[in-house]
Amino acid sequence: MSEVEIAVTEVRAARRARADRPPMGWNSWDCFGGSVTEAEVLANAAFLAEHLLPVGWDTVVVDIQWYEPAPGVGDYERVSQPTLDAWGRPQPAPNRFPSAASGGFRALADRAHALGLRFGVHLMRGVPRRAVDLDLPILGSTAHCGEIADPTNVCPWNPDNVGVDMTAPGAQAYYDSVMAQLAEWGVDLIKLDDVLYPPIQTAEIEAISRAIDATGRPMVLSLSPGKRLSTEHLDTLRSTAQLWRISDDLWDDWSAVLEQFQRLARWAPLQRPGAWADADMLPLGRIGIRAHVGSDRLSRLTLSEQQTLMTLWCIGRSPLFFGGHLPDTPAHTLALLTNPDVLALLGSDGSREIIRDGDLVVWAAELGETRWRAVFWLGDADTELRVHLADLGCADRSSVTELWSGRPLPVVDGAVDTALPAHGAVLLRLDH
Repeated sequence: MSEVEIAVTEVRAARRARADRPPMGWNSWDCFGGSVTEAEVLANAAFLAEHLLPVGWDTVVVDIQWYEPAPGVGDYERVSQPTLDAWGRPQPAPNRFPSAASGGFRALADRAHALGLRFGVHLMRGVPRRAVDLDLPILGSTAHCGEIADPTNVCPWNPDNVGVDMTAPGAQAYYDSVMAQLAEWGVDLIKLDDVLYPPIQTAEIEAISRAIDATGRPMVLSLSPGKRLSTEHLDTLRSTAQLWRISDDLWDDWSAVLEQFQRLARWAPLQRPGAWADADMLPLGRIGIRAHVGSDRLSRLTLSEQQTLMTLWCIGRSPLFFGGHLPDTPAHTLALLTNPDVLALLGSDGSREIIRDGDLVVWAAELGETRWRAVFWLGDADTELRVHLADLGCADRSSVTELWSGRPLPVVDGAVDTALPAHGAVLLRLDH
C-alpha cells in the first residue's frame, strides 16, 4: 500500500470507530425546518450538554438550507439564493449565523466542541444551481461548476442543487473541495440528503465518501432519505457510510410509526458497529415551530406511543436523533430519553423480531448473559397479556424487570402477566 492508501484506510476505520454505537443527538429539522438560527442551535446544544450528554447524547446537527438567507418556512422557495464562496461551495448565511462572518461554521463547531459535543451539518447532494448559473470555478481544478452539472438528475422535493456528473473532469475535485471545507470547520457528521430515493445515487455517494477520506478528518456520513431502500444495497452502504435512513421523513403519526416495525425487522439483523440502518429522527417534544409539516405543537404521539417508538428504536439499534426543541421538552418525554437501562440496548450484540401475530409483536436482544425482550401491543384498545418465558427463549430465567418502570414482575408457572395500553410496549430484562 502507498502512504496515501494507508492514510485513507485509517480515516475510513476512524469513521467507523466514531460510530461504533448508534449515534445519538439533536437535529433542527423537526422543530425549525430549514430556518434554524445560530441562537436556536446554541440553546439546544446547551440543553443537550447539560441534560442528555451524561447518558450518551453527544451530537448537534444543523439541518437543511443553512446557506439560505431567507429560507421558506412552510416550504422551499422556488428559486434558491444560497450564500456561496468563490468556488461554488455553500456557506452559512451570516444573517442567521452571525459567527459565520469569521469563517464559516468554525466558530459554531468550536462552541459545540467546548460543550463536549460533536457538530454535524446537513448537505444536499449535487452542486448549487446558482454556482452553475454563475459557472464558478472549482477549487483544485481547471473545470467550472457548469461543466460538472447534471440537470437531468435533480432532487424531486428541493430546488437548491442539480446533480453532479461524476464522469466529468472536475466532478471529484468539487466534492473534494466541499468536504475539505467542512473538515476545516470542524464538522464531525454530515447528513447527506437526496441519495437514497430510487434509484440510489451510488456514484455521488462513493465520490463524497472518497472526499471525506481525503480530508484526513473522520467525519461520519449519514445518508437520507431511504424510500423503498433495498437490502441489496448493503455492501455499498457499509463501504461508504456509517448511517443510512430506511424510510422517508417520519412525523408524529401512529400509522407512520407502525410502518417502521416491518422496516426495522428487515434491517435489524444486519446492524453492526460502524454501519447502522436508521429509522429516522424522533418526532417528540415540541416540534413544528417553523417546520415544513404541521404547526407549532407538542408531539401528537401519545405517551404510550412515544414509549413504543423509543423501545423499538433502541432494541432495533437505530441511531437516535431528537427532533424537538429541547428547552421545551416535557418531563415525561425527557424521561424517555434518559433511561440508562433502556439506552443500554444500543450496545447489544444483536436483535431480531421473534413473534408477530396480529397485534402482538415481540423482539429479542442479547449482550453476553443479558437478555432483553420487548413486548409490543399494536392494538387500538388496552389489553392484558400472559407472556411465557419459554416463548421468549428465556425458560432458564427467574427474574424479570420491566425497564421503563423499573418494577420487578413476578414469575409464576414460567410466565409473567403484564398490562399493555393501546399502542404500548413493555421492555423486559430477564436475569438468572
